[in-house]
Amino acid sequence: MSSVNYSVVMTTEVAAALRRHLLQHIRKGQRQEDLCFALWKPSTGRTRTTAVLTEVVLPAANETRLHGGASFLPSYLDRVAEAAMSRNAGIALLHSHFTPGWQGMSGEDIDTERSTAPSILGETGLPLVGLTMGTDGALSGRFWTRVGRREYERRWCGTVRVVGDGFGVTFMDELAPKPRFKEELKRTYSAWGEEKQHTLARLHCGVVGVGSVGAIIAESLARMGVETISLIDFDKVKKLNLDRLLHASVDDIGRFKVELVKEHLSKHATADSVDVRPERMAVTRESGLRAALDCDVLFSCVDRPWPRQVLNMVAFAHQIPVVDGGVHVRVKPDGSMRGARWGAHGAMPGRACLECLGQFDPANVTLEKQGLLDDPTYIERLPEDHVLRRNENVFGFALSASGMMLCQFLNMVVQPVGIGDPGVQTYHFATGMMDTDLRSACTAGCLFHEHMGAGDRFPFPVVDADETNVEPSTGQVPWWTKWSRLAKNWLWLGGRVGSDPGRSSGRTGRGA
Repeated sequence: MSSVNYSVVMTTEVAAALRRHLLQHIRKGQRQEDLCFALWKPSTGRTRTTAVLTEVVLPAANETRLHGGASFLPSYLDRVAEAAMSRNAGIALLHSHFTPGWQGMSGEDIDTERSTAPSILGETGLPLVGLTMGTDGALSGRFWTRVGRREYERRWCGTVRVVGDGFGVTFMDELAPKPRFKEELKRTYSAWGEEKQHTLARLHCGVVGVGSVGAIIAESLARMGVETISLIDFDKVKKLNLDRLLHASVDDIGRFKVELVKEHLSKHATADSVDVRPERMAVTRESGLRAALDCDVLFSCVDRPWPRQVLNMVAFAHQIPVVDGGVHVRVKPDGSMRGARWGAHGAMPGRACLECLGQFDPANVTLEKQGLLDDPTYIERLPEDHVLRRNENVFGFALSASGMMLCQFLNMVVQPVGIGDPGVQTYHFATGMMDTDLRSACTAGCLFHEHMGAGDRFPFPVVDADETNVEPSTGQVPWWTKWSRLAKNWLWLGGRVGSDPGRSSGRTGRGA
């Protein structure tokens, strides 16, 4: 079971820019490291804090010194600090090493990052994030947290994630150890190999909406050896769920769906140790959102527009891939079937968002927030075939939709023959035909694309506070908030850490 308290995420475009700069000398056969700075925004889940890298700030001429290792001059950090403050962002320091995979740190690396951390916190109110790139492009990461007066400690990130056109995760094995081979998973290993199974098993997967589709997806993840699964749903089992909710029986009526599914996942999981985290709150509430932000991948199994809007924001502002899908059944006035379709698609940087794909209408989000979608009088006034009125489903359709969503997820992680995005897939029950839409871009002016990587600083509220009649969950408060007011007050008095042109330059040593 992985234990990840810190993480870093970036788009494939940001990762590519870092590789071009940091590995430029190594790829020419030279034993020469390089460095640069980047900007980041915080993404705060319940148990994990993530740095969302948003922008690479490359050095100008005469702002760095290369000497086998690499060092930066004060003018470079000053320029980056100005950019960070203007964008309300934190600062990350990156450098390269001469070996592949997850990287440790030399003594010089540690000294440089620890000595730079105070000025970074003073400038931005956010901790320094350090990253090291190996020759294969893999990145290791750490946060430098303040523990006392000018005392900073390194907190390793369990993962560094890259999302977008591709999907990749570098794990720190000490925090997220590779699972051992098990006979129960022999056929799973044989399908895509040890390396992909090690990635799959260590991903923290979240299922939002544990109904007919979500319960099947959660069961499948547990059977495939996924070690950490979050279940996010406020609903309870009802009699009308029994024809299609996996595991549910008459005896379960009135139980929270997340508790029911957790009980069975704990029995059926194939991992040595499975951590199932039930969240009895909607993702449209603060606690539900924070639980979702702990995850590496999310499955959107919801049937309302508001939670889809929240998950759309998560996919782009927090850069957590969202696999979305569902079932739509059309019925004639006489009660016979007119048609049915179900499908799946992914929302993440590099792909069109759920709003641009037409998966939710912002106008309907407003209706839901006003409570009209729970008003029988309002619903009855809608046309019979209105999207907000139709909710027919059967187990067979839910099974098919969940299978398509799981295949979207597996395509992203396994990337068979290099293909990680099969496009938007829609299956038509009556004709047996599959439509594929390869749109990969949002429409002009898309709000979610515009605020890509904003993290917690997404400028518009999308969730409500937790309901007062539900016991609130203990949310994680970023450790640096108690220092940020002090830092801001100090800056207001006229101080500016790092403005002294005589301070020493940063220096990274050869790779450890």
